[in-house]
Amino acid sequence: MKLHNISINNLRRRKAKMAFLTIGLMVGIATIVTLVTITSSMSRDIGKKMDEFGANILIMPQSNDLSMSYGGISLGRVTFDQREIREEDLAKITTIRNHRNILAVSPKVLGGIRLGTRDALLVGVDFEKELKMKQWWSIFGEVPKKEDEILLGSAAADSVHLTPGDTVAVAGRTFTVSGVLAETGSQDDSLVFMPLRGAQRLLGKEGRITLVEVAALCSGCPIGDMVVQIAEKLPDARVTAIQQVVESRLKALDHFRRFAFAVAGVVVFIGSLIVFVTMMGSVNERTTEIGVFRAIGFRKSHIIRIILLEAALVSLLAGLLGYAAGMGGAGIALPFMAETKDAALVWDGTVMAGSILLSLVVGMLASLYPALHASRMDPTEALRAL
Repeated sequence: MKLHNISINNLRRRKAKMAFLTIGLMVGIATIVTLVTITSSMSRDIGKKMDEFGANILIMPQSNDLSMSYGGISLGRVTFDQREIREEDLAKITTIRNHRNILAVSPKVLGGIRLGTRDALLVGVDFEKELKMKQWWSIFGEVPKKEDEILLGSAAADSVHLTPGDTVAVAGRTFTVSGVLAETGSQDDSLVFMPLRGAQRLLGKEGRITLVEVAALCSGCPIGDMVVQIAEKLPDARVTAIQQVVESRLKALDHFRRFAFAVAGVVVFIGSLIVFVTMMGSVNERTTEIGVFRAIGFRKSHIIRIILLEAALVSLLAGLLGYAAGMGGAGIALPFMAETKDAALVWDGTVMAGSILLSLVVGMLASLYPALHASRMDPTEALRAL
């Protein structure tokens, strides 16, 4: 009789115990696969969103200012030599070496206005580019398409009691409220938006830009190099990168990854204990059987191979089932944990191979001592149980 036949027959005779062993190891592997897959999927989802509308590079006019004080009393800061960004210079941004990493360039012109009976800040934007960058905007009504249409932030609309379709006087002209921006929790709630060309004419700033936002911080973009390259093209502008949001997300994800690995380590340890205890119990139950094998000429290496082959078969099955169960669990949990509901599950062949290999390693290592213990049994002591 061949050794593998003995191992397979032993597993068949002890179906309940081997099923318990398989389930115990499978749960550990499934937990690891679930955590690793969720982490990978969330990383890819965040990277995708950063590629679409990541944190911005902010370009503002260069200016000189001076802190003023008199008699020990601070008089604030006085700004002089205020430079402006010319709209024609914006084309230079798309000529930088890493221009392929730029998703959108959104120029803005800002100025104070009188909205009805209240003061407000007007922002002229290119709505096509602005909406491409700020996909989280939700607008009640329509996006302004004409120069006599405006979009109000939620707080601005509430302050003057306006809704889509209403008209309001701005700088002596009548404008139609085409839409109201849903509350964002940012400064956008207090702003008044209108098409860039109309805002430039209204504010007397034709051909001039107050600031520019560049959607360029993606998962693989060399943001530092891009800031330097843009600054070289626009020497009269101050170029800075806004990375806090992305960094906080990635830091939170890194904490989750570490937590996942810690949980996985604990689960694997528990799984190895289950394998160890089950295999030791199986060896003790088979004392007589092992004694017979030794009496008829089986060597110690044969006994070890029988025990380890049983562990390998169970571990292989647990690895396959654990990977399948883990991917199923990840598919269920991902929509509740990802940044977006349409986050895609990452199917990685490396995770499958790793889960099966880990299952085999854990199963074999946990069964090594029981196998050695079985091989050291004294045949005469074992046969006394007959």
